[in-house]
Amino acid sequence: MTKFRTVSIDGLDIFYREAGSRSNLTILLLHGFPTSSHMFRNLISALSDRFHLVAPDYPGYGNSSMPTVHEFDYTFDRLAQIVEKFITAIDLQRYSLYVMDYGAPIGFRIAAKHPERVEALIVQNGNAYEEGLGEFWEPIKAYWQDPSPENADKLKYLVTLEATKWQYTNGVRNPEAISPDNWNIDQPFLLVCQPKNAA
Repeated sequence: MTKFRTVSIDGLDIFYREAGSRSNLTILLLHGFPTSSHMFRNLISALSDRFHLVAPDYPGYGNSSMPTVHEFDYTFDRLAQIVEKFITAIDLQRYSLYVMDYGAPIGFRIAAKHPERVEALIVQNGNAYEEGLGEFWEPIKAYWQDPSPENADKLKYLVTLEATKWQYTNGVRNPEAISPDNWNIDQPFLLVCQPKNAA
């Protein structure tokens, strides 16, 4: 049975899903954009008889606290710090890291800092090198350097319903096999946490 829990980290509520016996090998599931731990719900059910699975929502995602960009530094360094403190708070000593998309730069930072704790890396669509950040990333990099209203405007499309749906359906053989619950659950969270100049 999956348990739905929350722990306080640096004054933020960090929601997480946990299933399976702690006597089994632990897999820490780090989600990508635009989703949350919700993306792992079926995987957790399928593997919880053999593994201990833990899937947190980062700040600004899913059911965790959603501080504004003026209240929280939404960088991979800061998100990795939160996840590292989360690991300590729930007392994970050794674990495998399953990293997907945004989970990769977060998980790689944790693995590099504490390699003795990481038993395996499972990587799904996770970039680990500068060359992987091609042309698509140019407007995002520009925003990272200068979070101006003009640069924010260029990224508005990333939080549209069409873009969220594309994340799930692009390149799949049978789009009818993908539940619309995925983007319908993610989309309201994206609208809630947009900065005022990107609304």
